[in-house]
Amino acid sequence: MQLVIANKNYSSWSMRPWVLMRGLGIPFEERKLSFLLGLGAGGFRAAMLPISPAGRVPALVDGDLVVWDSLAIVEYLHERFPDKGVWPTERAARARARSICAEMHAGFGALRQHCPMNVEASMPEIGAKVLREQPQVQRDLERIDRMWSDALAAAAPGGRGAPFLFGAFGAADAYFAPVALRVRTYGLPLSGPAADYAQRLLAAPGPAAWIADALQEHEFVPEDEPYRTRR
Repeated sequence: MQLVIANKNYSSWSMRPWVLMRGLGIPFEERKLSFLLGLGAGGFRAAMLPISPAGRVPALVDGDLVVWDSLAIVEYLHERFPDKGVWPTERAARARARSICAEMHAGFGALRQHCPMNVEASMPEIGAKVLREQPQVQRDLERIDRMWSDALAAAAPGGRGAPFLFGAFGAADAYFAPVALRVRTYGLPLSGPAADYAQRLLAAPGPAAWIADALQEHEFVPEDEPYRTRR
């Protein structure tokens, strides 16, 4: 299988299936297209259209089949590799995991708009400004905090806390890895359990490998770097 992605520094949607497959040991070949293609004739979408009819990343190519959209890719991987643990094995936990992934997929627009993913940057001053001026970002953050804290508590009812949202690393964790990066980049506040989870998530094998690759890219899209401060 081949996974088509964009720049690891910026592409949160590409990150989700990549870290899931890497974290669960699902073999794939990476094919990366640079967002800098968008600065020239034709652009990024023109480069993607021969691969995916949506013209966007990510896209999973498995033989003659192309699966686009990150959530569709996750479901395909679950069917293709049912023993890898993409979703929790228990039905109720699986339903909750799918619910929070769908909520992330369709929501939290304020957080995504005002705190775009930028792996190599450190912008806590921008994060503080956004929280002062954009109350919807604070509401998004509070919802994510509550969602993470509730899932962690349910996964470990004994009170010690689970390492990941449903015990073992899976699709829900992969889906929120870009959010954990936004928390780090913009210095966004979380409660203790949620903050600890965000740190564990970024240190997990899949996200850690993505971050290491992103820091080696050195490809900066000017419109996404107005306030960049290097780590």
